Amino acid sequence: MKNKKRIIFIILFAAIAIGGVIWATSRTGQVKTAPVKTTANRPSLAVRVEHPNQATWPLTLTANGALAAWQEAAISAETGGLRIVALHADIGSRVKQGQLLAELNSETVKAELQKAEAVAASARASLREAQANVRRGHAVKESGALSGQQIEQYEIAEQTARADLSSAEASLAAVRIKLKQTRILAVDSGVISSRAATLGMVVASGSELFRMVREERVEWRAEVDANQLALLKKGQTATVTLPGGATIEGRVRQLSPTLDSKTRTAFAYIELPVQTSIRAGAYVTGRIDLGQQVALTVPSSTIVLRDGRSYVFEVDSVRNIVIQRKVVTGRTRDNRIEIVTGLALGTLIVPSGGAFLNDGDSVRIVSSKEAV
Repeated sequence: MKNKKRIIFIILFAAIAIGGVIWATSRTGQVKTAPVKTTANRPSLAVRVEHPNQATWPLTLTANGALAAWQEAAISAETGGLRIVALHADIGSRVKQGQLLAELNSETVKAELQKAEAVAASARASLREAQANVRRGHAVKESGALSGQQIEQYEIAEQTARADLSSAEASLAAVRIKLKQTRILAVDSGVISSRAATLGMVVASGSELFRMVREERVEWRAEVDANQLALLKKGQTATVTLPGGATIEGRVRQLSPTLDSKTRTAFAYIELPVQTSIRAGAYVTGRIDLGQQVALTVPSSTIVLRDGRSYVFEVDSVRNIVIQRKVVTGRTRDNRIEIVTGLALGTLIVPSGGAFLNDGDSVRIVSSKEAV
């Protein structure tokens, strides 16, 4: 009897325990499902929408490069062994063609000139004497006073004297040229860009004394690759930004016929107007105008930058959600930016506030005043 009661008690206790477990499990399921209802009821974001625009924009090529002299001229000594006794130009001096830049010591050259003039005068006198002997010899030739051999000697002496005179005159001309070379003159008009000459220096023949920028012309040598070079042609306009922010207009003068084998770049030579503010040696940025091209544009505020990439948010008006689209951007102008790829013309986009959106967010299309 006692065993029967014990069995009944065990069965009742097990039933109560199983009921308690079932009740606790049902309560836990209700607690877990409650947040799902909260997520489903999240409010939609109010956004304003518009379509991308098409516009004809200038097509430009941006490049970097150095400002360099259009052409340089080296002014060197044409004679050597002479000392510089005077300097009349310095770096930055603007000179005209033929202007005196420096003077070399000419005392020894002048002495050589006097000697050469004396030798030439002596040669002329010898020639006159030889010519007179020839005339006298021919005058008495018929009388037999002089032999034919003597007359022939007079004629040879005349030819020798004539040759000596030619040699003396050539030597005289050489000394006169050397005297002119003691005056160092500008070979062209321009500005002196460097000076190696110093007062008292003894120059060697061929040593460079000055270097000048011819006609003060400086050009921009834009560095471009092979693809960019194919877009360029002579006469295209360019805008160069100088150090300090000033800009200047120029034109493509010449294109390099070859590319550098190491850098794989070529030069586009941009002719610039003559201005004192343009200094050779500066490394600058510029734009070359390539013409006009149709562009698909959106407001600059449309672009959202995430992880180094550009995105725009497209609005699905049927499902009332936004879709994050990756795009490639191009030119910028008047607070608008060009979309090169990733977006179609008739797409509805969010023009501002994209930083607060995520892919797949629910949205509500409103007017400009209502949008946050």
